[in-house]
Parts: sequence; C-alpha cells; structure tokens
Amino acid sequence: METLNHSATNPPENVHLLRRLAAILYDSFLLFSVLFVATGLFIAFFTLEPFLLPFFQIYLLMISFFYFGGFWKYGGQTLGMRAWGIEIKAAQGTVTWGQAAQRFILALISLLVFGLGFLWSLWDKQRCCWHDLASHTYLIKVQN
Repeated sequence: METLNHSATNPPENVHLLRRLAAILYDSFLLFSVLFVATGLFIAFFTLEPFLLPFFQIYLLMISFFYFGGFWKYGGQTLGMRAWGIEIKAAQGTVTWGQAAQRFILALISLLVFGLGFLWSLWDKQRCCWHDLASHTYLIKVQN
C-alpha cells in the first residue's frame, strides 16, 4: 500500500488491533440479529432442503457483505466502528463497492487462516491488515 497522505501537523492515529477486534465483536452481535431476520424471511419462502443449502449460505454471505459494504461506502463506519471511534478511509477518494468487496473477502480469508491477516497489523508500521493493504483502505481513530 502506498504511503498514506496525512497532514504532517495533525496526522490521524491508525487503529490498533484490539480496537479493531472490539468493533468486530460489536458488529458481529448486530450482524447476527440481521442474519436471524434474513433467515426467517428465507424460511418463510423456501424450505431448507439440502439442495438449497448452498443458496442459503450465499444469501447469508451477501447479506453480510451488504451490511459491511453499505456502511463502509455510505458513511465510513459500521455501528461497531462508530461505537469504538473508528472510521474507514480510502487512499484515493471515498470507499468504492469494489474496495468494499476486496476488503470483505480478504477479511474473511484473514480469519480463515487463523487471523494471520489481522495479526499482520501488529508488525505493519501503519497498523494495516491484509484487507487494508489489498483494498487501499485504512482505519483511523476518530472522536465519537
């Protein structure tokens, strides 16, 4: 990722891993509620037959993506990020749907490999995770 263009007089503070994880935990509770309602809607229209399971899983994954991606694109903060004083920024302009998709997919991959993509931020100078680097986005600490 290219060097972030921060003002030399008042650079924003990059977000530490523990703050990120706290926001993720907060968002996971909210997302669980959204997925619970989405499951109810799915079951109202379809029975959960074994052949429908892959479609159901993709449906829930898409709901999850639009939860995160929508907040990132239209406001820069999920509810968990807002509670923990975190905001997402793009290196160039605002976060696009493409960047949100890259970020979402790589964050999932980071979790699936035992969190290595998140642990990367402990060694990165700007505290960026794999999904930050790939999507050319970064998190900053903001006042609530």
